[in-house]
Order: sequence, then structure tokens, then C-alpha cells
Amino acid sequence: MKRLREFGIMAATPVLALQATPALAHSAKSLSLGFVGGFVHPLSGPDHLLAMISVGLWGAFLGRPLIYLLPVIFPTVMAFGGVLGMAQVPFPPVEIGIAVSVMVLGGAIMLRWSAPVWLAAIIVGIFGLFHGYAHGLELPSMANPVSFSLGFVLATGLLHVLGIVIGLLRERPGGERALRAMGGVIALAGVWYLYAALVPVA
Repeated sequence: MKRLREFGIMAATPVLALQATPALAHSAKSLSLGFVGGFVHPLSGPDHLLAMISVGLWGAFLGRPLIYLLPVIFPTVMAFGGVLGMAQVPFPPVEIGIAVSVMVLGGAIMLRWSAPVWLAAIIVGIFGLFHGYAHGLELPSMANPVSFSLGFVLATGLLHVLGIVIGLLRERPGGERALRAMGGVIALAGVWYLYAALVPVA
């Protein structure tokens, strides 16, 4: 019974995210709160939250060395993407890239895709660029962009760790099946976000 509750909670997270619109992490209220605002920022946007948890979760499925590499690559490249956003360097549509990141990472978990180390690193790095760029666009308007960035990067790392911890549940009876189902729901959330990005509500 306890096991079923655990899996139910895991499955409910992406389901609830389907009910929200993408890019809710871009909350004007949190932008003025420095470190605390930066820490809360990724937690308040379901699209970012799902992508960051999925990085850790996919890493847990892939095992060493990616279980350690992916949670390092994503925030590192994300910081670079933030610099590009601050400089307003021309970039592909960010919301589409973020939606695709949720869809692809969820699909990789669902299919238990054992991508080569170099390919998994490139995929996660590219997605990190999009997520970083989205927040870099907002940084210049903040009172304390450095504190905000530190809070955001810390929260991102913790979400990766959470994904890894959830991924370790695959060792329990029925765990892998439940986690792959969770990946499927995350992928569906990504499809919804992509639809919302391509067909904005009038």
C-alpha cells in the first residue's frame, strides 16, 4: 500500500503540471526577491520543474558516468544561456525549445533510451541553453541579478538530485515500470506545452 502511494505521488506531479500553462516560472513577483526569488523561480514553473527533474531521472536510468555528468552539464550550460539572454543574442523561440525539452526528456525516460554519453550530454546541454536563455532575458531588469542567479542555479541542482533519488526507485519491485509511466506522462505534458507555444490562446 505504501509503495502504491509513492508511485501515485510520482505520477500525480506531471499530471497536475498538465493543467498549468507553460513558462509559469517567469513570475514578475519573484524577480525582485534576490536569492529567495531565484530559488523559488524554477519551483513555480511546471515546465522548468519537469525538465530539471527529468534530467536527474534520465541520468539515474543511464547510470555512471551520466548520473553525475548530466546534473553538472545542465546548470553549467544554463548559466551560459543566461549570459546569451542578458546580451539578447538572437536565439530560436525559447518557449518551443523548453516545451521540446520536457517532451524529449520524458520520452527518453519512458523508452529507457540508453543514449551514448556524448549524445546525452549534447541533448541536455542544448536544453540547458534554452532554459538559461529564458531567464537571462529577465535578469537585467532585476535589482540583484547575481543573487537571483545563485538561487536559481542552487534550486536547479536540487531538482536534479530529486530526479536522481526518484530514479533510484527503479530498483524496487514495479519501480521501473512506474518510472517509465511517469516519463510518458511528462512527455505528454511536453506535447501540451509545445501545442500551447505553437498555438497561443487568442
